[in-house]
Amino acid sequence: MADYKIRLCVILSNLRSALNVGSIFRTADALKVEKIYLCGTTPKPTQSGRAGKDLAKTALNAENYVSWKYYKRTSDAVLDLKKQGFKIIALEKDRNSISVFKFKPSKKTALVLGNEKTGISKNILEKCDKIIEIPMFGKKESLNVSVAFGVSGYLIKFKM
Repeated sequence: MADYKIRLCVILSNLRSALNVGSIFRTADALKVEKIYLCGTTPKPTQSGRAGKDLAKTALNAENYVSWKYYKRTSDAVLDLKKQGFKIIALEKDRNSISVFKFKPSKKTALVLGNEKTGISKNILEKCDKIIEIPMFGKKESLNVSVAFGVSGYLIKFKM
């Protein structure tokens, strides 16, 4: 039976695309994510210009329903969540990663998603309690970050 009581937060570390951030907000709303932590260069809902419009375009107002907070440094968001008792889980292909299908989340889980091109920095990976990955069977080594969040977010939230 799925456990709907997992408190899930998301840390977006230096994402480039406002379209991806908007899509993550929309999926986060569907998952009842507690809060999104926007870090570094990650676009914010309050941005003006193209980034703000692109985020709103894909979020479809979800940015108004999901709580969020900005941190200049991802490490500060990680530290804040650790102090609150969250286990910090990185979604990254790494020699130390385990399959998302084998991962057992804690009741308080924070999922770190990294830059679309460079991923999560080594410095942040070292601060994480675990690293998980989505197995890839085709020629490409990764999914789009918003798609990867959708897959892993549902698996974590519902402990499938």
